Amino acid sequence: MNTKGIYIVLSAVAIQLTLGIAYIWSVFQTGIANSIFGGDNAAAGLSFSLLIAMMTIGSVIGGKLTAKYSIRRVVFAGGIILSAGFFFASFVTANIAWLLWVTYGIMGGIGMGFTYTTTIACAQKWYPHKKGLITGIIVSALGFGGVIFTPIVESVITAFGGAGVGEPKAFMVLSAIFLVVCSAGSFFLKNPPEGYMMDKVVSSTKAAPPAKSVTSSEMLKTPQFYLLTATFLLACMGGLMMIGFAKPIAVAKGLAETATIGVLAIAMFNSLGRLFWGMVSDKLGRINTLIALLGIAAVLSLLVNVANGYWIYVLIALIGFSYGGLLSNFPPLTADLFGAKNMATNYGFVLLGFGAGAVISSQIAGYYKNISAAANDINLMFPAFVIASCCAAAGIVMMLVLKKIK
Repeated sequence: MNTKGIYIVLSAVAIQLTLGIAYIWSVFQTGIANSIFGGDNAAAGLSFSLLIAMMTIGSVIGGKLTAKYSIRRVVFAGGIILSAGFFFASFVTANIAWLLWVTYGIMGGIGMGFTYTTTIACAQKWYPHKKGLITGIIVSALGFGGVIFTPIVESVITAFGGAGVGEPKAFMVLSAIFLVVCSAGSFFLKNPPEGYMMDKVVSSTKAAPPAKSVTSSEMLKTPQFYLLTATFLLACMGGLMMIGFAKPIAVAKGLAETATIGVLAIAMFNSLGRLFWGMVSDKLGRINTLIALLGIAAVLSLLVNVANGYWIYVLIALIGFSYGGLLSNFPPLTADLFGAKNMATNYGFVLLGFGAGAVISSQIAGYYKNISAAANDINLMFPAFVIASCCAAAGIVMMLVLKKIK
């Protein structure tokens, strides 16, 4: 790796580590649901799904702004918005519960979107011949951020009164972390010159050759865009359901004392999956890798009711591993299909599928979690994962169609 590229990748990794805080929502889920939303799991889960959904909109806006302003300014602004959202979320009470959707969800999501796709696109441009590997490294940092921050957030919540009391202080601590890391990291980000290292793009792998860069308006006229975006919506269901409810599921299965392991497991293997499957896709091809991952996700989602005892942690880890692979392959596939030049904006549009999937999955999972909580039977949440399995199977069909068109 060249010196400039190393600094770019390290800066992107540092920023993505902090963004990984989004993947520890299940640490907040029960306390927020009880203290702010009167025990309504679906309403509490909407905070998380709004953050993911608004991240997609923020990615589109951030991508467009990078074409007009420097990437440093866009990422710096994203860090400020994200930090402000978490800071104001720390003052939300049950009397103004909807404000958590605005602060944590909308503001946090837009700020995250400003920083998420822009850092990925920037790093990809410095290593166009290793898009899968570089994307895997960067987005694995996002997953690994959950591993780092889970014990930190748990400790903060415990220190300030425990679940239902300590969450506001945790939001305030995270706000300060976002402000420092995103602001400092933004100053190292810079796009390479036009056409940089394109002669290094090898044709010996099954990764797609450099595509002609198209604008977002041109991309929106292609069937590939709609197939890719719809697949993203379907693919993320099972992973997002488990991310949002890993800890409550472990508690309901009688593992209250070790339930945090569920959060750590999905965060750690989410991270490892992003790196591993990103490298695999450089050899196997993006679409082939996605088809394999969707098949794995479809099967794993059907095993949630079967896994009991500590086996639930194994299943959570495997779901995180496959989910991470899905997330690491959509960015390079977008660049393969539509070119690298406008990747930040184009991938922002593709992420709309992910955002829609986040909202839909949280409402489905929250609905069935409420039913299972009322009956004190976690098995009644199983239909949510059956739906996720069917969605993954439908995603395989869409990828096969995309493969034929491509």
